[in-house]
Amino acid sequence: MELRTKLLAAAAVLAGISVSSAHAQELVLGEFGGSFADNVKACYIDVFEKETGATVVSKLANSAQHAAAVRATAGQSDMDVVFADDAFAVQMANEGLLVPLNRAKLTNAAEIIDGAWGKDDAYVAAMIGATTIIYNKEKVTTPPTSWNDLFDPKYKGRVTIGDISGTTGWQFLAAMNKLAGGSNDDITPGIEKVKPLAKDSVLLYTQADQVVSLFERGEIDIAVWYPDRAGVQSKNGLPLAAAYPIEGAVGIRPAVMIPKGTQNEELALKFIDTVLDADNQKCFSERQFIGSVNKNVTLSDEVSAIVPSGEALEKMLFLDPSEMAAKLPEWTRRWQREVLR
Repeated sequence: MELRTKLLAAAAVLAGISVSSAHAQELVLGEFGGSFADNVKACYIDVFEKETGATVVSKLANSAQHAAAVRATAGQSDMDVVFADDAFAVQMANEGLLVPLNRAKLTNAAEIIDGAWGKDDAYVAAMIGATTIIYNKEKVTTPPTSWNDLFDPKYKGRVTIGDISGTTGWQFLAAMNKLAGGSNDDITPGIEKVKPLAKDSVLLYTQADQVVSLFERGEIDIAVWYPDRAGVQSKNGLPLAAAYPIEGAVGIRPAVMIPKGTQNEELALKFIDTVLDADNQKCFSERQFIGSVNKNVTLSDEVSAIVPSGEALEKMLFLDPSEMAAKLPEWTRRWQREVLR
């Protein structure tokens, strides 16, 4: 009898575990790796799991890989929430692969800057990066204030800009084209303006880490680069600072979205709401040296000196990723023929 009682008790415990597991919710998150994943866990996942009792399972990949995975499942994605750069978010939205975000179910929606929302609320930017001016504070004692400062003769042979094959390259060309009176349909003014700077640049870099080496070796004083990269290197000892031109830096928007096929749409919306929360945004921005999309976030002096915020954020130039995808092939051909020759 005693053995039977123990067996029945054990069975009851196992049944309880089974029932508990059945009710436990799991959210599958597509995100980037490295420090991004570490900081997403610290600032978003841990908070979300504590508040909901759900478990987050991460799938690490880059934007292109996440988009390909969503595309391959044809509207039956095994991921509930995905991080991807806005260019890929637009592609997925245009292909009907995303669930529009219901702002009414996002308690933090009203605190988010207007420029963060994708068309028809297909996605929302989770953070703000930029292509802007980065300089060595020990060599450049008067901070630049304009894109035109890069053309100052005192920087000749001491500057680097990106090749058009990278994000900073084509974004800088777009900014110069706007400054010179061009349009996305007419890149000629931008090509002509960039030519002399490209000729005098120490390197037309193709990989962001190449800029680190140039600063470390003292070969450059100023660069068109990323503020989050500069923030990390500043923490590592390089005397770098970011300057946001009065004409506006060019915005980069890693976004968060819900792919079609999720069986956990309500839970996915809760996770996105967690991402948009002011306290959580501040946590991530401080750790990642990247800008917040929540208007109520106030960052430390150290991070504020690097990331776009306030007036710099308001002036940010956000390029339509779908339009850029259509224009870039011709821009690249023009760059190769007229800038590199």
